Amino acid sequence: MASKRDYYEILEVEKSVSAEDLKKSYRRLALKYHPDRNPDDKVAEEKFKELGEAYDVLGDADKRAAYDRFGHAAFSAGAGAGAGGGRGGFHDPFDIFREVFGGGGGGGGAGGSIFEEFFGGGGGGGGGGRDRSGKARGSDLRYDLEITLEEASTGVEKQVELERAVGCDTCHSTGAGKGGEVKTCSTCRGVGQVIASRGFFQVQQPCPDCGGTGQVISNPCPDCRGQGRVEKSTRIKLRIPAGIGEGSRLRSSSNGDAGFRGGPAGDLYVVIHIRKHEVFERDGNDLFCEIPVSYSKMALGGELMVPTLEGKATLKVPAGTQSGTVFRLRGKGVPILNRGSKGDLMVTVQVEVPTNLNTEQKDKLKAFADSCGDENSPMSESFFEKAKRFFS
Repeated sequence: MASKRDYYEILEVEKSVSAEDLKKSYRRLALKYHPDRNPDDKVAEEKFKELGEAYDVLGDADKRAAYDRFGHAAFSAGAGAGAGGGRGGFHDPFDIFREVFGGGGGGGGAGGSIFEEFFGGGGGGGGGGRDRSGKARGSDLRYDLEITLEEASTGVEKQVELERAVGCDTCHSTGAGKGGEVKTCSTCRGVGQVIASRGFFQVQQPCPDCGGTGQVISNPCPDCRGQGRVEKSTRIKLRIPAGIGEGSRLRSSSNGDAGFRGGPAGDLYVVIHIRKHEVFERDGNDLFCEIPVSYSKMALGGELMVPTLEGKATLKVPAGTQSGTVFRLRGKGVPILNRGSKGDLMVTVQVEVPTNLNTEQKDKLKAFADSCGDENSPMSESFFEKAKRFFS
């Protein structure tokens, strides 16, 4: 019988390798030899299994210490032929793959959502997967929250209410009713997975008898029906930081669905939407607005009160200001996220043409127009000089 290869050699690392570099090496090699990238390649398939077995031991600090001291002999007791030991005598290279790459565990197929992410599938499944104890993680949830521009600028605390799965109080998340017993599933022997043949491939899928949990309950809890969790309306407080932008995502850890029978909860992702403002438009951290100004003030100059998100500000309009002129008010925009500075407020002044003039006003305006010569209209004079050729 051939002797086992050294686990450090399999993972192509030195014995002194750090945990992070060990993981990086496993990730690189696991992707290289994954069966979905090497169909019908028995050599690659065996290397993938070998990598999973090696990382199963060296990726755990206690197992690695035992291996460093005793070698393969530390895991020989109770381990089946070709099994890595340390997991009840059963080693699943695909579980290790999902665990290291952070993917979901729900559903059949070799890699679950990991297959989708790294081998060209749709991807994007939230939640799923298992923790180190083997319990399934709950699903991630999404909540779309609309806030005002003022709230986005100053920051605000919000309370959101949503329906989500929480641990069952009746059975304390075990799923077992009164007198009920949690037993190891006889079909999968507690592994939660069974091997099915599909053509040339053997793939793992959740056990049909225990739903992938590895356990069956003789008397399920009547409130959660053996799930260990129930749907409940929950209120969650969120702190929205000043300067947050449209479409930003906030992660509320462990506020997603509770896991199956005491498994860890998923996360809640809150997507921010900013309500359209009636005065301001936002571009990054700058604000823009247009303000109507009387003809007399544009011509004679003066002070103009302009709105900001913090109240009012004074803008000095020079004499002879033209319609469409943009003034910059520094520091009157939206705060830059996680910094002390702010964007600017860009104010565009537009001349306001008076309407519904009475006879006296019209006469005075006509007299004013007659008294104005070309020296009072330099822009018009310049324009018509350039446009002469169109009128010749």
